[in-house]
Amino acid sequence: MERDLSEKNPPEKQLSNNSDSSDNEENATNITTNLNANHHDHPETETCDQLVSQSPKAGVKVEESDNTSHEIEEVHHEEKENEEKIGDTPPPEIHYTLETVSQDIDQFITTLSATPKDAKETIVEEEKDEKAPMEIPVFVEKFLDLVEEKVAKHELNEGKGKWGQNPEEDSSFLEAVNRISKLTSSLDGLRSDPNHAALISRIGGIQQRVMACLEDEFRFTLEDIKHNDQDPNTDAKGKQHEADRCVLPESESAETDNFLGYSDDAVSKLNRIAKEMIGGGFESECCHVYMMIRGHAFDECFAEIGFEKISIDEVQKMQWEALEREIPLWIKAVKEYASIYFVKELKLAEAVFSNYSSISSSLFSNLTRSVLIQLLNFAEAVAMTKRSAEKLFKFLDMYETLRDSLPAMGALFSEEYENELKTESTTARCRIGEAAICMFCDLENSIKSDTGKTPVPGGAVHPLTRYTMNYLKYAGEYIATLEQVFREHSKIERADSTSRPRYESESQNFNNDNDEENQSPFSNQLVRVMDLLDSNLEAKSKLYKDIALSCIFMMNNGRYIVQKIKGSTEIRQMMGDPWCRRKSSELRNYHKNYQRETWSKLLGCLGHEGLQVNGKVIKPVLKERFKSFNVLFDEIHKAQSSWVVSDEQLQSELRVSITAVVIPAYRSFMGRFSQYLTPGRQTEKYVKYQAEDLETYIDELFDGNSASGARKRP
Repeated sequence: MERDLSEKNPPEKQLSNNSDSSDNEENATNITTNLNANHHDHPETETCDQLVSQSPKAGVKVEESDNTSHEIEEVHHEEKENEEKIGDTPPPEIHYTLETVSQDIDQFITTLSATPKDAKETIVEEEKDEKAPMEIPVFVEKFLDLVEEKVAKHELNEGKGKWGQNPEEDSSFLEAVNRISKLTSSLDGLRSDPNHAALISRIGGIQQRVMACLEDEFRFTLEDIKHNDQDPNTDAKGKQHEADRCVLPESESAETDNFLGYSDDAVSKLNRIAKEMIGGGFESECCHVYMMIRGHAFDECFAEIGFEKISIDEVQKMQWEALEREIPLWIKAVKEYASIYFVKELKLAEAVFSNYSSISSSLFSNLTRSVLIQLLNFAEAVAMTKRSAEKLFKFLDMYETLRDSLPAMGALFSEEYENELKTESTTARCRIGEAAICMFCDLENSIKSDTGKTPVPGGAVHPLTRYTMNYLKYAGEYIATLEQVFREHSKIERADSTSRPRYESESQNFNNDNDEENQSPFSNQLVRVMDLLDSNLEAKSKLYKDIALSCIFMMNNGRYIVQKIKGSTEIRQMMGDPWCRRKSSELRNYHKNYQRETWSKLLGCLGHEGLQVNGKVIKPVLKERFKSFNVLFDEIHKAQSSWVVSDEQLQSELRVSITAVVIPAYRSFMGRFSQYLTPGRQTEKYVKYQAEDLETYIDELFDGNSASGARKRP
């Protein structure tokens, strides 16, 4: 048997078989590798794996049937054909959407961002040397195509009517903008590579377009405040919406006011757009639009308040009546801007640019600065107009507005701008204060210049007294402000005073009688004014020929002055109680002088002296006494009924004092001497008045009725 086998397989043949066996082992190994890779795709090749696993180790003689060898060759051939078919078949086309490709873009951006810029530039240089450009994934081009489609839709609608209808679409667009900006930044290192120039240029162009869309929408949203006139925190029924509030940084108060007519959704949208524009390098465009729109909004606020932009030259040319109407509007503008608009404007800027505090602060400062300069320029222009006493109170209103409103805004600004604002507002306030002092001091000139030689009829209160005291009464309402102004500008006050030499001595004496707390530049000025007024009135009282009427004139004016002083708590405190006591004492003296000048002569007719001789009444003398009394009383009644005492209390005091003196004396005289007259005709002729009649006629005095006369007893 062995011989037969060896004949069938000679030595040469055996070597050949061994060689074939070795080749078969190598082929089997390759096939195993290929099949393992495609094991799950070709389960039918499992029998081949079994055959291979049964192959003997290297160097061992193996007898294989021709059938087995044939099967292995067929499998090998079939595998090659499969590999050729797979290689010739193109890969299936991938369907990209903006959502799916965005994930790849994010990964790509992350990879690029992880590479330092210097390394990117090195790669570019190496690419130039090796002429093997860095490959940009295909999905980048697909992403750009999809973004361009979305941009085209927004451009078609010009941004209007598109935003806000589909929040998911808005978010998707903003996210795409964000990726474009990041992609631009990440590929910045490849800008010098000519192989990528076209792609980078395309990305830059798309970015310009998307930013233009955002800019348009940013502008449109800022302008769209007309539809939010009511408080955005309340609905038509007045219910407050807490859920719709715009989320602000934690430092903001939980109770957020409305944003100057913008809804919370609008503020949120502005915030997102600003974030993308600034992050994409379009900060200047974003800020320019914001400044322009909000600047126009401030102008509209001026128009709503009614205050017009008036230049310094225009203010100088305006008549006081017209300017007087503008000042309250200016005051309203300052107060509302300081307490309402600026506060809300800051909140709006901080909400829109919440990610960029320096930008929001800068925009707010620049916007408010232009408004404040305009308001302060108006104040300084008013301060330069012609000064007169009647303008004082408008100027004090402006002074208080600048003093109280502007400093309260300091917390809204940065320290640097706060200091600048403080300097400018203080300058304007000082100029208003200086003008106010000059005006108040001009009251002295008004008193001194009133040198009229015509006495006031009836001894009534002089117009100068009314003007001065009403002026001081109104000044009392600004007492704290005037105190502050005079203390701050006392040097100006001393320089402008027209009666300083006279006052220096008088005020020194007055200070000795007054409390220390009342001594101030303004209280001193008040005393000086009152002294001037008293001197002027004394001069005018001498214009009356009747001394009694002169006393009535001084009583009328003195009482009017005291009543006005007492009616103003502030002015009374300024003048002090000693001054009031001194003035009241003066009034009592005038009263005594009046009675002496008027009624002492009448009472002389009722005296007993000279009526009796040796205990007998001399009738002719008695008759003459009654006759003189009647004539004198008629003259007094006729004259003094036309005199004027407008103060009811003073009028009553005068009548009561006259009655208290005259009536008892007349009753006593009548009771003692009327019996000496023959009853009948003689009595009627000489006894013209009964005591009751005199009381009635006395009550008619000081009514200012020139037609009055003593009526005959019925």
